[in-house]
Amino acid sequence: MVQHVTEGVSVMVETFYQPTQSNSLKFEHVFAYRITIDNLTIYPVKLISRHWHIIDSNGTHREVEGEGVVGQQPVIQPGDSYQYTSGVNIFSEIGKMYGTYLMENLFNKKKLNVAIPEFNLVVPAKLN
Repeated sequence: MVQHVTEGVSVMVETFYQPTQSNSLKFEHVFAYRITIDNLTIYPVKLISRHWHIIDSNGTHREVEGEGVVGQQPVIQPGDSYQYTSGVNIFSEIGKMYGTYLMENLFNKKKLNVAIPEFNLVVPAKLN
């Protein structure tokens, strides 16, 4: 589990290998990740969009951008949390992801670039 705080917004990431959805013969490995966003500020924030960097150990680097997360643009009140689970596939046994959320302070309309901390995607057998 990794965590990072940017301008009072905490992002925590947990990853889970999905062996039943993976196919090691085709070098396709699927991971789920759970994101918890905590609003530690005194104003509500809205998650507008996301920008991901997905890097396989074979050198492949993909970028994914889009509105919101899992089809939502949540508003997170002061002291509240928002959690979602999503997934990613990579084409090597080791990879990593990191990125940013574009958020808006709903009190003064200021945009915030909130860091999503880098996290590893590792097939469990590689950890032995």
